[in-house]
Parts: sequence; structure tokens; C-alpha cells
Amino acid sequence: MTDYARARTIMVDNQLRTSGITDRRLLAAMGEVPRELFVPEVRRPLAYIDQPIALDATRKLGAPAPFAKLVQLAEIGGTDHVLDLGCASGYSAAVLARLAGSVVAVDTDAGLLARARNALREQSNVTVLEGPFEAAGKAKGPYDVIVVEGVVSAVPEALFGQLKGDGRLVALIAIAGRPAVAHLFARSGKGIAASRAFDAALPPLPTAREDRFVF
Repeated sequence: MTDYARARTIMVDNQLRTSGITDRRLLAAMGEVPRELFVPEVRRPLAYIDQPIALDATRKLGAPAPFAKLVQLAEIGGTDHVLDLGCASGYSAAVLARLAGSVVAVDTDAGLLARARNALREQSNVTVLEGPFEAAGKAKGPYDVIVVEGVVSAVPEALFGQLKGDGRLVALIAIAGRPAVAHLFARSGKGIAASRAFDAALPPLPTAREDRFVF
């Protein structure tokens, strides 16, 4: 029988800390969330490996370290209202819920969202919504932080309008087959400032209309 609590500790020590994750709240959150509950039962023994895990025929749960680096980049505060785009089976939302005041988790896949709602049923500060990534969470905004949970070719312009005055958006952007680069977009009185942070790899975020993702 797999000792999942020990597997979480090993993940935190051997994957997260060694990848530059220093945010103690984030380390604690990922050390608490039972990642095995967010993957298919047959793959639960693989829940803490350092690589993506298939959720179904088309979607994967990204490896822990690049996910943690992206979340750390967002600098989520305890009262922040967060939009989680591409929540899939809900693992990302469960982690974010331990860092933020409230989370709106969005995905386009009804099957994965059914799993997410079941796994998150006791997480009172998470709202799960089905719909287009760039529009489904708009009515629940604006947001302090938007986390794009997967590699995209660009960020949809509509998302910046959902940020609060000092809001942040983090995303992994890959163009023309190049390695994905984590970007931090910060809103201020002067508009949106963009900065590149680090190379990373997460599964691509599926979109029905790729052409909408234009920055």
C-alpha cells in the first residue's frame, strides 16, 4: 500500500525545495493536499512523480515543481480572489484555496469538472465553473490573481480586463515550438507590465478557439 503522506513529504523536499520554492505557505499547502485524489484511481501510486500524469485521453496533470513555481510567481495573499483557468480535475484549485481567500476554478471539460467538484466538495472557498477560459469566470471577477494552468501561445486580451487595479496574471507562453516561458503580467495605473521569469513545462491548455489567445 502506498504511503501517500510520505510521498507528499518526499515531493516537497526533493522536487519543490530543490526547484527554488521558498514560499512556506505554498510548501505547506502542497504538503497537505492529497494529490492522489485528483488523478484516476489506477494512477494514484504515480501521483507524486516528477512528470505529468494522464487524467484522460487528452488531458494531463502537470508535474508538481513547474506548477509550484508558477504559483509562487503570482505571490498570492491570504485574502486574494483568484481565478484558476484550466483547473482540470481540481488539484490546482485545492492548492490555491489554501493560499487565497477565494478561488474560481474554470475548465471546459465537463467530465474532469465532475471529478473536481467531487474532490473539492468540502472546500468551501472554491467555486467550480464550466465554460470558455476567457469568459466563464468574468461574472465572479474582478480578480487579484489569475493563474493560467497550462501552456498557451499567448494570453487572451479579455483576461486583463478581469484583473483588479493591482492584479497579477501568470501564464506559461510558448511560441513556434520554443520552450515555454513563465510570464508575470501586473496591472497598474499605467496599464499592464509584462516580465519573463523562467523556462518551465506544463501540459498545454486546450482551447476551442486558439485564435482568441492573442496578447
